[in-house]
Parts: sequence; C-alpha cells; structure tokens
Amino acid sequence: MRIVFAGTPEPALPSLRRLAASRHEVVGVVTRRDAPLGRKRVLTPSPVGALAAELGLPVLKTDRLDAAATETITSWGADLGVIVAYGGLVREPLLSAPRHGWINLHFSLLPAWRGAAPVQHSLIAGDRVSGVSVFQLVPELDAGDVFAQTRHPVDRGATAGRLLAELADLGADTVSDVVDAIADGTATAVAQTGAPTLAPKLTLADGLLDFALPGDTVLDRFRGTTPEPGAHTTVAGQRLKVLSARRGPDAAALAPREIRLVGKEVLVGTADGTISLLSVQPAGRGAMPAPDWWRGLRADSLEAGS
Repeated sequence: MRIVFAGTPEPALPSLRRLAASRHEVVGVVTRRDAPLGRKRVLTPSPVGALAAELGLPVLKTDRLDAAATETITSWGADLGVIVAYGGLVREPLLSAPRHGWINLHFSLLPAWRGAAPVQHSLIAGDRVSGVSVFQLVPELDAGDVFAQTRHPVDRGATAGRLLAELADLGADTVSDVVDAIADGTATAVAQTGAPTLAPKLTLADGLLDFALPGDTVLDRFRGTTPEPGAHTTVAGQRLKVLSARRGPDAAALAPREIRLVGKEVLVGTADGTISLLSVQPAGRGAMPAPDWWRGLRADSLEAGS
C-alpha cells in the first residue's frame, strides 16, 4: 500500500521508521518548515524532515496544508495518509484524497485528552494509566472512530518527556498493525464512547507549582510540565525552574511553601509533607544541584511563590 506520512517532532520518528521498513511504500513525507534554533538561529529541519532526508523519501515542508500542498500530496497517489503530531489540520479535499483517508496516532486513550497536549494533561490530572489510539481522521478534533488502542501503565516518576517517548515507541507498533489491517481489508473501527476531556496546548503559566497543595498534586504538575513548558516557582522575587524533584521526608515539619535546607536536601513544605528539590535553574543561570543554589542565597528559610 502507498502511504503518505505527516509528522514533525521526535515522537513521530518511531512510526516513520517502522512504516519505511515495512512491506508498504512511503511515497512522501509532509512536515513543518525548517525552524531557526539555538542562539545563532540556524535554520534546522524538523526531526521528521531530517529522518525523511536520511531515508531518501520525498519531503514537502509546509506549515499549512493549503491548495498548493494538497496538489503536491495528491500527486503522490497515496492509498492512505498517516499523521503523527504534524502540527496542522487536514481539511477537505485533502482529507478524502487517499483511498482510505487518513489515520492519526494520538497519545491518549480517546476520548480522554483530545487536543495538542494529551500526555501533559494526563500527568497533571494524576492518571495512572495512559496509552495510544489510532483513529480515522475526521474534521472534528480527535473525534473519529478508533481502529486500535494500547494501554500503558504510568510510572510514578515519569515526566511528560519520558512518557511521550515511551508512547511514541508503543504507538509505532500500533500504527503498523492498523496499516497492515487496512491493507489486508481486516481493519474495523468503532465509535468513541464516554465523555471527552480536552488537552489544549500548555502555556508557561501552566508550569507554576503551588506548594500549598498536597505533595502528590504538586509533583503531578511538575511531571506534566517537564520538560515543556517547564515547572517553576518564584523565590525572593526571582523565577526558579525546577528540573528534578521528588517526595521528601514527611517527618520534616515545614509549613506549606516554606523552603529550608534540612541535612543535605532542599525541602519545600506542602499541604501534606515535603518535596525535595534535586536540580534547579535560577533565572539567567544554568542548571545546578539545588543545595548549591540554596547555599548561594545565604538564607535560613524562604518561601516558594514569594
């Protein structure tokens, strides 16, 4: 079967690799345009664009699937479109151009967490089971019939970055199985059931940690916003990015939001115990162990959020 693949970031790479090595033919790849990266703002291909070039596949770089993009993609004569985190909407007539339409790999168990940031919102909500869904793309956001779902337990210490990488590998297997089933004429899709939850793109404000809440709630938000958009608080009027944290000893008697060096650990009080800051990044500086940061403040006690 002839496949057109659309994707942009690293989580799309396992699916592209799997399809390129399969019995099917990837006739073209669609990805976002090269973006300026780093301090020198060097134009850099997307991870999918770089892999497509490495594999010798035709690549269309576009930020909008407009009439010109539709003409190019249609000319490839694909039987099926596969989209994994492309970052743009597929509308008619492109939606119906491949004989089997388009399928989408989504990093949640639909209808849970429809939207751009399903993994992040799932972790913030404290979900202990996640997974992937492969569904038929329709005009409504993430609402199409589902061909397959694969569940995945969430490790208590997993950040959004780590969980997304795990789901990307899991999703590549699920996508491959669905593509094979569509080619063989054995694929079936069922309507989504249950009330949907939404997962819009996160902003910097979503990473703000409120240490007056219970410790597990604070850590869920930390994990869901790490590495992007970044978990943070303020201390003495300065923004502090929290890079690594875990539950601290409950025996330490700290008031909510109180920060102290206890033994060799920088602890922050919450509503039901403490959180140990392991690695932080003060504004305008690089990452450092939390005790090194604290010693530079020369304070006995401070308050997170101050």
